[in-house]
Amino acid sequence: MANALDEVSGPVNEEGRDINVISKQIPVKVGVGSTIFEVILWVLGIIPGLVFLIMKIKAGEYFRKLEQRIQHDASQIDNYIEQRVVILQNTAKIMEKAIELDKETLTQIAAYRGGRNADAERNETAQKVDNMYAQFNMALENYPELKAHDEIKDAMRQNSYLQKEITAAREIYNDTVNTWNRDIQIWPTKMIVAAKQGYTTRIPFSTSKEMKQKAREVIF
Repeated sequence: MANALDEVSGPVNEEGRDINVISKQIPVKVGVGSTIFEVILWVLGIIPGLVFLIMKIKAGEYFRKLEQRIQHDASQIDNYIEQRVVILQNTAKIMEKAIELDKETLTQIAAYRGGRNADAERNETAQKVDNMYAQFNMALENYPELKAHDEIKDAMRQNSYLQKEITAAREIYNDTVNTWNRDIQIWPTKMIVAAKQGYTTRIPFSTSKEMKQKAREVIF
């Protein structure tokens, strides 16, 4: 019998295949079978019904705690983004004294200063901050003498550090979101509770089309 998957003879997609995060929240739903299951437990006696009721109460508490954990992890990302915006704002003031920096860039930085972002806006905000940093780099390429400025060098080092912290915070956030998305599908207790509460899956962090394209470019 031949191999079901043969890496020698193919078929092979020579152009490769890109993957993307699906930006869609899927509501948790249970069928009539779950209702019948709960009724049967009460029919079997008070004890089975009460036991399952207690399990549902605990599941509800678990989900509320997990929601708070997700909020905490998301807040960490916001905190790092805010610190990065502060650094870019300070760097912009230094550069503005030496060169004519794009006024729109300064306006955008001010708009993100100290802001808190909803889950749906967090990725977009982080990507815009990345774009602003790219504009700074372009300005420094045009004015290489600014690279020797001690305050600018220090700001760039801090920016590099915060980029790594944001990446690490996103990993933690994605892990917690994955826990949520997995647990709301566990039948019977958690799934029934999730459906009754109207919970949906959550969307993990995803990078922009522009950042993916940059990753494919030749850097060196």
